[in-house]
Amino acid sequence: MDRADDAPSRLTGGLVQALKRFEDHLRDERNASAHTLRAYLSDLAGFDLFLREWAGAPVTPRRVDALAVRAYLGHLHRRKADAATVNRHLSSLRTFFRFLRREGLAGGNPAEDLPSPKQSRKLPAFLPVDDAARLMELPDAATPEGRRDRALLEVLYGSGLRVGELAALNDGDVDTRERLIRVKGKGRKERIVPMTAKAARAVESYCADRPALSPAEGRQAEASPLFRNSRGKRLTTGRARAILRGYESRGGFGYHFTPHALRHSAATHLLEMGADLRSIQELLGHASLSTTQRYTQVDFDHLRAVYDASHPRARAGSGGGRKREKRP
Repeated sequence: MDRADDAPSRLTGGLVQALKRFEDHLRDERNASAHTLRAYLSDLAGFDLFLREWAGAPVTPRRVDALAVRAYLGHLHRRKADAATVNRHLSSLRTFFRFLRREGLAGGNPAEDLPSPKQSRKLPAFLPVDDAARLMELPDAATPEGRRDRALLEVLYGSGLRVGELAALNDGDVDTRERLIRVKGKGRKERIVPMTAKAARAVESYCADRPALSPAEGRQAEASPLFRNSRGKRLTTGRARAILRGYESRGGFGYHFTPHALRHSAATHLLEMGADLRSIQELLGHASLSTTQRYTQVDFDHLRAVYDASHPRARAGSGGGRKREKRP
């Protein structure tokens, strides 16, 4: 059973009814993805359990105050939760109580004015251009499985897709002639992104002799999955990750990377080649430009390395300037 469906039934405290209404709001009004639902409900289930133990009795939403939220954040710190995890829980609580206040189920938002813990911003990991190119060539294009894997890697890297977006692609979402992909992103928002010529050719080659649809999938022609397993069923995100792990090991790269690293690589390499942030934002489907701006730091680090290695006044051992002549 999906945790998103199971979480409310596991609640035994005073927030259970409020949380059920919040879940309906997320699913029906905000079109939240299953991943988003799981994250919210898991965080709030933890808060509900903590409240019951902390107060010694179920606590209704109207009785939750800033002191209770602070106590919960302290509880997370004692359990060695990092700043990113604490911030996620705090954000979940803010959103939850904002909804309850709007619905008249809470008098205020006890999490609204609490400061968020400072966290170091992790820069996205990415593959060097040469490694990305080598990865694309690893699948054996002489086999059906290899053709599928090459198409999968080319689309992930070429169009900067999330692995969930890739797995959700249907035949009707990809136009190899126009080299366009219709992507269903976070919050079920659609965007149209370009695909590379190599990705288009790889997809065409794969589709020419891929496994036939399973009977269950075949009954839904409008939802014919693009990427399939050997039984003709939709390729799962877990299987896509496993495929990438296999090529990571086979290629002997010497470091670990994930499907998301290919997405980061696409953005970073585009930026290095002169693409503007707005275009990269549209490609990746970021709701906020600030999310895309993380890549400027990655690009600056690359620029700094090139500068230090190449500029005559920045090279190690230059002493920072012209050597002074000795006086006679």
